[in-house]
Amino acid sequence: MMKKIIFILLIDLMTCGFSIASPFATWTKNELTLNNGIVQRTIKLPSFDGNFITTSYKPVYGNFDYFLNSNPDFHFEVNDIVYSGKGNWSLSDIRSITDSNEGDGAAVTLLSQDKKVELTLKYLMYPNSPAIRKSLVVKNLTNEIVKLESVDIEKFEVFSWYPVTYSWIYHDYGRRRYLGNYEGGKQDALVIVHDMNWEQGIVIGNEASGVIKHTSVFWEAPEICVGLTHKNALYPFRKWIEKGESFETPQVFTMVYNNQKTPDEILNTSVPDFVRKHMGIRLSELKEKPTFVYNTWIPFEKNINEKLVMELAKSAAGAGMKEFIIDDGWQDNYGDWGIDKKKFPNGLKPVFDYIKSLGMKPGLWVSIGSATQSSKVLQAHPEWFVRDKNGKTTSLHAANDKERYTACFGTGWYDYIKDILLKLTMDYGLQYLKLDLAVVTSAYTFDHTESGCYSTSHPGHKDHNESLYSNYERLWQLFDELHAAKPDLFIDCTFETIGGVQLIDYALVKHAEGDWLSNFDGDVGEKTDIRVRNMAWWRSPAMPATALVIGNPEMQDKEWEMHIKSIAGALPIMLGDPRKLSESDFKKYRFYADWLQLMASKYDIMSFRQDLPGYGEPTEGMWDGFQRINTETKNGGIIGVFRHGSVETKRIVTVKYLDPLIRYQVKSMEGKVVSTLTGQELQTNGFELSIDGLYSGDLFEISVR
Repeated sequence: MMKKIIFILLIDLMTCGFSIASPFATWTKNELTLNNGIVQRTIKLPSFDGNFITTSYKPVYGNFDYFLNSNPDFHFEVNDIVYSGKGNWSLSDIRSITDSNEGDGAAVTLLSQDKKVELTLKYLMYPNSPAIRKSLVVKNLTNEIVKLESVDIEKFEVFSWYPVTYSWIYHDYGRRRYLGNYEGGKQDALVIVHDMNWEQGIVIGNEASGVIKHTSVFWEAPEICVGLTHKNALYPFRKWIEKGESFETPQVFTMVYNNQKTPDEILNTSVPDFVRKHMGIRLSELKEKPTFVYNTWIPFEKNINEKLVMELAKSAAGAGMKEFIIDDGWQDNYGDWGIDKKKFPNGLKPVFDYIKSLGMKPGLWVSIGSATQSSKVLQAHPEWFVRDKNGKTTSLHAANDKERYTACFGTGWYDYIKDILLKLTMDYGLQYLKLDLAVVTSAYTFDHTESGCYSTSHPGHKDHNESLYSNYERLWQLFDELHAAKPDLFIDCTFETIGGVQLIDYALVKHAEGDWLSNFDGDVGEKTDIRVRNMAWWRSPAMPATALVIGNPEMQDKEWEMHIKSIAGALPIMLGDPRKLSESDFKKYRFYADWLQLMASKYDIMSFRQDLPGYGEPTEGMWDGFQRINTETKNGGIIGVFRHGSVETKRIVTVKYLDPLIRYQVKSMEGKVVSTLTGQELQTNGFELSIDGLYSGDLFEISVR
């Protein structure tokens, strides 16, 4: 009975926001223990046999049966020599470490038997979180440059495993179920391995960039590995380390859990809580997040000018838009980024001043790594540009693009484009930058050899493989420097820039606020809406919903209200021609805009999103939905519920993550009270909702009564 009371007390303390006292890392001469009261990991330090292995990793309470007691912990190659935890290491040092996001843990420094490598392993834990975050620091102790490849930052051995039906691998942001041996790719920033018989599993988060992330489950052995792509991959990672120099890998994180029939609960709670509070994402630094964005790209594309943009700005402001983004077509060419004086004879400043006078935040599109053949910068500095495998200047965006070439960020281009972006941002008071087109790999090219830079003379990389990593890192460094100059800047790094169709990952959201994910063109009614909701569902809650910039719903579409309701589960952004709206439509738009702004002010909805219980992936013939409940204050939020071709006209709606004892009101957007229930009643009983339209939906406010 006493053990049960202590267990309940610990759970109550964690629920109330108290954590087990720091430090989370303790050690003896033989063993390192990581324990924050939720999960515990025990690591055997090198002593008699020289091995550095994880002997136990499990939740503090209950059974956990996944891992052996001999996990190799890490794996990498230096000059084709394999190093892992199962090797001859000696312990050099162990010390406490912290980070700026409440992380607390230990750094262990080891010396390899051959005296060629010094390795520091950094482990961090966080209050009230099952996450253990890890990175490796590899130091070259030889007298020559060495190559680092095939890095598994975490490597676990599992019990004898067979491809049976109860062991699920949830890949593609933890959303797609798979049975069997699995090797992940660029879309696998988050993978979950869940055993439905044991009701336990592990969340695997990879913070590496774009196409160089590697996650594998039961692939070449009964192991779980996460880190950087191996040397035999399509996009192989490589880092050349100079004599006496060190290289630190990206971080990865893992979460073990038990007593869960599905991984849905941890995906909707522990994962987004860790990402929002402890990962260090840019959206968490942004005090005021966008709530209703307009962009000029569709239907105008590059056919814009001063008169048109000012007309669009006036109409967009009249519709309640909060941000106004001028897309492609304002410039004289790619690369020089001068203003096209035929289109904008007075320059851009009066245009942006006008946008600001209407109460909107201005933004601008720039292709961050492209230059036309005729541009002055390419003519003056051809050495700054990417070389293909034949040594020729090329376009990474599209192999048949003969007008634009791609710059290499491992050259003087970095400082050049940084100065241009800083000048544009500061001169015009920009608060939104949409940065576009390929810089490392293309979203549209299937030949993996048409990627990176093959130059061996660029200072930022020694060869093609290293360029894949280094150009991503320089891109993130550039974003960080832009933010240092203008902290409130919203950077929209498109899927084309990160290098994959609808690609977003943790590396991006740590350095940019948003990611233009898609281009759903055409007025196709409910077909647009379900694609919007599907894209938002697919990538959340593993990714911050407000980072999901989903184009291109148009303002004047016949079903524009459903566009807004659907996209309210991500970042509300609209395109199109607002000049075509009727006066009644303007009033409706302002109502939506003001309501979304109010919900953001009251509940900070743009920091949260969860699945609506019992409503899965948006699918024809079904119901779907989302909720954006503030799980920190528990003072409410919004929900969206949609009937998409279902024969059912009524459904029960339940809402989770509210205070079980407080009474809440479910209110329509117009303020009509639909139901009044406690948080517990909303979770267990819910309320009945009718939707008459075959393809329709509604947004609701959940507020404390």
